[in-house]
Amino acid sequence: MEKQPGSGSARSAASFAESWARIRGRLRDEVGEVEYRTWLRQMTLASVEGDEAIVHLPTRFLRDWVRSHYGDRLSLLWQQENAGVRRVDVRVGPQPRGGADGVDVEVAPERSGLAEALSGRAPRNAAGESRGEWSAPLDPRFTFDTFVVGKPNEFAHACARRVAEHPASPGFNPLFLYGGVGLGKTHLMHAVAWAIRNGEPARNVAYMSAEKFMYRFIAALRSQSTMEFKESLRSVDVLMVDDLQFLIGKDNTQEEFFHTFNALIDAGKQIIVSADKSPSDLNGLEDRLRTRLGCGMVADIHATTYELRLSILQAKATAAGVAVPKAVLEFLAHKITSNVRELEGALNRLIAHANLFGRAVTLDSAQEVLHDILRAHDRRVTIEEIQRKVAEHYNIRLTDMSSARRARNVARPRQVAMYLAKQLTSRSLPEIGRRFGNRDHTTVMHAVSRISELMQADAAFAEDVELLRRMLET
Repeated sequence: MEKQPGSGSARSAASFAESWARIRGRLRDEVGEVEYRTWLRQMTLASVEGDEAIVHLPTRFLRDWVRSHYGDRLSLLWQQENAGVRRVDVRVGPQPRGGADGVDVEVAPERSGLAEALSGRAPRNAAGESRGEWSAPLDPRFTFDTFVVGKPNEFAHACARRVAEHPASPGFNPLFLYGGVGLGKTHLMHAVAWAIRNGEPARNVAYMSAEKFMYRFIAALRSQSTMEFKESLRSVDVLMVDDLQFLIGKDNTQEEFFHTFNALIDAGKQIIVSADKSPSDLNGLEDRLRTRLGCGMVADIHATTYELRLSILQAKATAAGVAVPKAVLEFLAHKITSNVRELEGALNRLIAHANLFGRAVTLDSAQEVLHDILRAHDRRVTIEEIQRKVAEHYNIRLTDMSSARRARNVARPRQVAMYLAKQLTSRSLPEIGRRFGNRDHTTVMHAVSRISELMQADAAFAEDVELLRRMLET
């Protein structure tokens, strides 16, 4: 790669930066969030020289571990992204400067076009200004085209689309997205940012985590540059802050965010925020901030349904160009119900295993490769817990779950419990029937079918059942 500056060099740098972002994303999906944060999170791309990519880690221990456990995989992923890169050299090297949290702000040894692209900063204009200085890198995989829409997320998706097409529209500013972990909040925020940047390149879009907002505010306090911090942040056209719950208990940072929020709203700028709970449920945030967050559009992303999980798996398999049997996709959609991130990670792991060993993806191989994930989900909930929780929810006696009573106020909750037992456990239909007063497996089949039909026809009932599912899973 050429070191001298120039438009061609900048384009190559941007290309390498995008490739590196995709490689990190694929590694995160393959190994899982815990392992990624433990071993791979601190990797930074220092440079690409000829056919070799140079990756830095802060310690010899991490370097040796990544070399021995992930070196071959890094090389293969780079070759798939860029045929010109044949080797990856993992070294101990300097860590990023300028990002207080040290994550995703990769800085090369020299300030070339690659360094600008990897730092999350756009190339500077003639006035020396940098439009992208406040924004963390966006994942190129997270666009509206790759977001799979279903009943649990269709409202949030529609709101995000509206904001992307018409920023700062009345009634949609701020846009507050909330939901559990791994349900698509970050995907939608990145999709909005990509859509605005591509449609209106002149708009200054800044995306960051609440944690990064806090670290930069603290850095400004320490360097006595708070005025520069305020002016820089308030010059953006669209501010996006992810995982706002991180600010709970951090009063000074909340104060600064509140003033930034007001300044941008008053100036007609768009704000998009995400959190794990609705504004009214974010205990620990100042009342005035919670009130302001709830004054625009609040959109909930519900837990995924079986149909949505299956659609996501089908879309991911198609995008990967791998033929995965329908039975395997249905198996994964039934077994892994916690969040989309874990679901995608399981599929990526299965595909990677098949590619590395030259084997076809089968139901048997899925159970073998994913045994740890499946075992964790199997022990997450028991039929007895389901019966107890459903009985409490519908205010009936626990003994009614196995009684012969057919009154509707008893039969319907019993059917809901059977449906959840089928969705959340690995028990067979005959075994589920035995736990409900020695009922036949066809009775369980009818209950599952009937509850599925009711959920399709009645949104309130579907939300009730999904609420029970979430309570049981957590």
